[in-house]
Amino acid sequence: MPKEVQTNPRNLSGNKQNDKAVVPAHFASKPISAIPHGRKGKHNLIVSMILEDLASLDLEKAVLVPLDCLEGEKMENVRSALNRATRQRNMLVATATDEKYFYVWRTEPKKTRTAAAPKRLT
Repeated sequence: MPKEVQTNPRNLSGNKQNDKAVVPAHFASKPISAIPHGRKGKHNLIVSMILEDLASLDLEKAVLVPLDCLEGEKMENVRSALNRATRQRNMLVATATDEKYFYVWRTEPKKTRTAAAPKRLT
């Protein structure tokens, strides 16, 4: 089905150079400045709760997330969402699971082993 092409009603001068065809849009539009930038995925709430708890814990403690509070979400998907969020924040975390809990704790960056430079004799 071909689209109907309408001439611009504002062009009243009769000038053929400014006579452009107006094709109606399929979808509505909105200024980019009014659009929220960023994504809140479906795991946003649980991930933000975990990150908030991690921020208040000592490095020697882990957050225990009961698997039954994930409300049917796969633990693997929550782990992936947490991984993306921590990488954005440059946080290092480790995770583990058992039959009841999903454990999350902060870790320290691995120290690179640098060989001691030999002393120079002067």
